[in-house]
Amino acid sequence: MKRLFNNYINTFKGLSPEVWWLALITLINRAGTMVIPFLSLYLNKDLGFSLSNVGWILSIFGLGSVAGSWFGGKLTDKFGFYRVMIFSLFATGILFILLQYLTTFLSFSIGIFLVMLVADSFRPAMFVAMSAYSKPENKTRSVTLIRLAINLGFSAGPAVGGIIITTIGYSGLFWVDGITCLLATILLIKVLHPKKVKALDSVINENPESIIKDKPYWLFLIAMTFFGIIFLQYFSTMPLYYKDFQSLTELEIGLLMGMNGFIIFALEMPLIKWLENSTFTRVGLMIFGALLVGASFIVLTITSWIGILIFGMLLMTIGEMIVFPFSNAFAMNRGKRGKLGEYMALYTISFSVSHVFGHNAGMQLIDKLGYNTTWIIITILAVICIFILMLLKRSLIAEKSTV
Repeated sequence: MKRLFNNYINTFKGLSPEVWWLALITLINRAGTMVIPFLSLYLNKDLGFSLSNVGWILSIFGLGSVAGSWFGGKLTDKFGFYRVMIFSLFATGILFILLQYLTTFLSFSIGIFLVMLVADSFRPAMFVAMSAYSKPENKTRSVTLIRLAINLGFSAGPAVGGIIITTIGYSGLFWVDGITCLLATILLIKVLHPKKVKALDSVINENPESIIKDKPYWLFLIAMTFFGIIFLQYFSTMPLYYKDFQSLTELEIGLLMGMNGFIIFALEMPLIKWLENSTFTRVGLMIFGALLVGASFIVLTITSWIGILIFGMLLMTIGEMIVFPFSNAFAMNRGKRGKLGEYMALYTISFSVSHVFGHNAGMQLIDKLGYNTTWIIITILAVICIFILMLLKRSLIAEKSTV
């Protein structure tokens, strides 16, 4: 047992103190994002919006994310990642607190757009910061550490969020979200001020290539958009499935979703360390991960047994643990060809576009066709995602042969 523990600890060695601080800031920030997993339930059950209206609001959520990611990338290339992160965290904290007072369809739509516009400008800036504070050989593990922080926050967030809803109500979530963003801002100022820390890896390319001409990267972005549409069902339609079809309580939903974060926290770093030392390519691993996530939906159509929810969550979690670190590392490595902020912005935008279409499409599908048919359609999208990743793999092989 001691040897196993020591091996686990060794997987974290070599990461810079700045990456650890960035992970802690992300943990504090993400632990407070309790509203997001419960957003569809809040809009449907608490505010009384129809499933169709919930779908449209979630699409507007995605549009705000697209705009925020794009602006975040542009602002990062112009003003630097530190200033963008400070502004994003502080403003998001204020906006989250104010969001609870918007209760009509129009006002909430405008409010959630503004929240995501500001909040998601943080993401490309954070990725560029992580790249700057990481040695080249540690970037994939640095990504994994940040994801561990995100998922530890998500594992605690939904579980605590379920308790807050049953005791205080949904308004408590907005206050916690806002306050944690403000706390993360204070910590960022204290530990990552540019006068106190220096970059370990240059993030500026003096002769950047145009991202428009990078065809393999565009294939990658399309594949990630499809993957995002599939993955995000776990944060919109899946909670409704748990509630309506399986009759789970908010607390049980929070615990089930929290299991996802706990597994990632416990196993992702050793898994990534092992996979990094294997002969598998990044694209090949992404293909396998997408296959597992797609399978997590199709198994739900086989039986209504409650235990299948845990098995499906396990498949999704393993797939997620593989796809996200290696897709992120692929984007950062590819970004050295041009402007890293622009590359990382488009990477985050691919998931923002998923927010635009994924949530709304999922809501409309379950409203019109029911859950089982929706899960079959989502599985078909996973097959399309895998096919595009296979095209990417062929494109990269052809690219190497011409160099």
